[in-house]
Amino acid sequence: MGFGKKDIVKNISSKALITSKASSLFLEAFLTIIKENKTKKIKISKFGTYYSHKSPARIGRNPKTKEEFKILASQKLAFKASNKVKSILN
Repeated sequence: MGFGKKDIVKNISSKALITSKASSLFLEAFLTIIKENKTKKIKISKFGTYYSHKSPARIGRNPKTKEEFKILASQKLAFKASNKVKSILN
């Protein structure tokens, strides 16, 4: 089962006791901040860090046909959870 933007908006609005529209604006603003600062680390205390890293170009292979092809280098967004979040999950 997935957890999409609509689910996040519902949870924010119910927990923070604000309207769905306000929580949707909040979520969009947060995502915009992450998109605009993709070259910098974004650290949220006691939650984790969003950062980007470069994925190098490499050779990929179709497992069915064994045909090789080149995968281009790209920027990837990653998230590293804080120790507090890790302890909650484990």
